[in-house]
Amino acid sequence: MTFEQSQGVLQQVSRRGFFDRVASGVGGAALAWLLEQDLTASERRIHDLSPKEPNFKPQAQAVIHLFMNGGPSQMDLFDPKPELDRSHGKSYFDKIAGEVESPDSAGLLMRSPFKFKKYGECGMDVSDAMPYFSECVDDVALIRSVHTTNLTHEIALFQVHSGRTLPGYPSFGSWVTYALGSENQNLPAYVVLDDPEGLPINRTQNWQSGFLPPVYQGTRFRATGEPLLHLKREYDEPDRVTFEERQLQRSLDQLHKDRRPFQSQLDARLASYELAARMQLSAVEALDFSQETAETLKMYGIDEPATDSYGRRCLIARRLVERGVRFVQLFINGQIWDNHNEISSTLKSACEKTDKPIAALLKDLKQRGLFDHVLVLWGGEMGRLPIAQLPGDKDERKAGRDHNKNAMVQWLAGAGVKSGTIYGETDEVGLAAAVDKVSITDWHATVLHLLGFDYKHLSYPRNGLEERLTGVSEARVVQEILS
Repeated sequence: MTFEQSQGVLQQVSRRGFFDRVASGVGGAALAWLLEQDLTASERRIHDLSPKEPNFKPQAQAVIHLFMNGGPSQMDLFDPKPELDRSHGKSYFDKIAGEVESPDSAGLLMRSPFKFKKYGECGMDVSDAMPYFSECVDDVALIRSVHTTNLTHEIALFQVHSGRTLPGYPSFGSWVTYALGSENQNLPAYVVLDDPEGLPINRTQNWQSGFLPPVYQGTRFRATGEPLLHLKREYDEPDRVTFEERQLQRSLDQLHKDRRPFQSQLDARLASYELAARMQLSAVEALDFSQETAETLKMYGIDEPATDSYGRRCLIARRLVERGVRFVQLFINGQIWDNHNEISSTLKSACEKTDKPIAALLKDLKQRGLFDHVLVLWGGEMGRLPIAQLPGDKDERKAGRDHNKNAMVQWLAGAGVKSGTIYGETDEVGLAAAVDKVSITDWHATVLHLLGFDYKHLSYPRNGLEERLTGVSEARVVQEILS
């Protein structure tokens, strides 16, 4: 529009019309401002880690997830199969060919090299690879009929941790902390205790927040030394000076943030800085074992070569949930449960590293009155096949077991769980779940239920859709294992 044209338009506007248009503009501006304030408040609520109310009264207030990367062998730990003893050495490949990841190394049916006994009042079968867990069977609910959809580690790990088979989705712990926040604002809501010897398959993607705000991703703690690097002050100064510096920094950060609404990365970064400042004392105190008795340290196997690392992390997990951390996840290095070769020694080694600390954790939670509030989860991403997997030299003494997506074992203990329960069955050789099948989606829905959520009602808006941990799948809460 030219200057002359604009002048003509102005001449056609009456005094009344001018004020009417101005009033509309002011009203529009006011409405826009109110909408911005409402959206900004909504955005801030999403990023708030203060405790939130679930859909209904929860039985569990915190979760410790003991993740056994690699795929523990169900028929060598918790699911004895007499048919494998009877049919040891017989061919089974024609019935199992489509389930074998490495057909060239597929052997014959293989009995377990471990001996089983029934333990506890519930009569649970446990192999001699887990002598400490056998003392705790009346405190757990064992599911023998869990199954997944893929026999590749990377994909199966994504499914267990995010409910999907692709990267980029929020982890289970991120969903829980998004839903419930944290009871302790001086520690992260979601803590990951990975193995100092190395990250698991999929590395840090196992605890990512995906499309959820970054504040909900897992925070890695070290089991020895400083829990987080660069957490301590660079130099000594009076606490009051540090406090005033932080107050000034917080005010400047807030001014910067208010001018840039709807930037989740910025919100998460500022929230992380503030949390780091609050953690300078809380994180160090949470990892201070000097407060523990010698008997407790011994029970967890601390300072013993095989159990020291995992024992420390189990004890840290107890100390964290005791202090209000919502979700604690323990990983092991690499794939120690991925027993393709020499299963009689490699599986036993994995048990020697984890069995004693895990039993200690269960006993410790009970004696401290935490067992009724904390949910403990144990399991991997898949199971193993009933046939032998042979090395290149075909030496049967070195046989292991290949991946199996059709059957695996998970157990739960603690808050809301019916102790001493054995649920589900596999077929006669342990190849596939056969009775009372439980999918990974069912498992997710059951854990969410214990935390006070209907899996259909826990969602996050994204691209016009309501995203869920369980996706669009129908799920079943496994009521039979709940108290």
